[in-house]
Amino acid sequence: MPGPPNRPPERKEEAPPVASVPDPPEKKALRRLVPTHVALLLDSWKGAPSPELTGPFARAEAAFAAGEFGAALSSLDLLSVRFTEPRWPTLPLPFRHLRVPIPAPTPPHWDPDHALSPPDREAKKARRGAEEQFGLAEASLAWAAAHGIATDDLSPALAAAKEALSAPGVSPRFFEHLDAVWTGLKPRLPRPGSGGTTPKPTGPAPAEA
Repeated sequence: MPGPPNRPPERKEEAPPVASVPDPPEKKALRRLVPTHVALLLDSWKGAPSPELTGPFARAEAAFAAGEFGAALSSLDLLSVRFTEPRWPTLPLPFRHLRVPIPAPTPPHWDPDHALSPPDREAKKARRGAEEQFGLAEASLAWAAAHGIATDDLSPALAAAKEALSAPGVSPRFFEHLDAVWTGLKPRLPRPGSGGTTPKPTGPAPAEA
């Protein structure tokens, strides 16, 4: 007798991806505003970045102070596009991550992430973003310390963020520590184009030797 008809393999039900909680807009703006501020203070600009760069930043900072975080992000988007223009000095890493990414056109299957499932792709993107944020925070504190801005009290938060990042994935604790760094550093930075890097009086005085 002929055997039973071939049956297609049973379809396994895939678990739905876990919905991620979006970051509040004020946190998204803070994590871009402060490293952008430091980027405009880098020695590459010789103390005087162009008003075409400081203008969008000033609008972003004013919008952030007014609680208009969407407007702040829009101004930062404009600035990230201008950072990419070849007429400006090339930003060093990790500040280069603040530029708008312009990937070269390639077939989708050339993308190494193309074969990943959507949840895995999002998880990899989140991890990459967290690593870039840590690099920006580390470089920002190094720049501040080298220019006479006290940062000793922010070093423990950076170290705690590094420890949180050593675990797989991205834990909420990581961004709690990183946000503490950005919040503490923000009021100590001088205005871009002010011609100096003297710390603002709101920052703690440097520790005596």
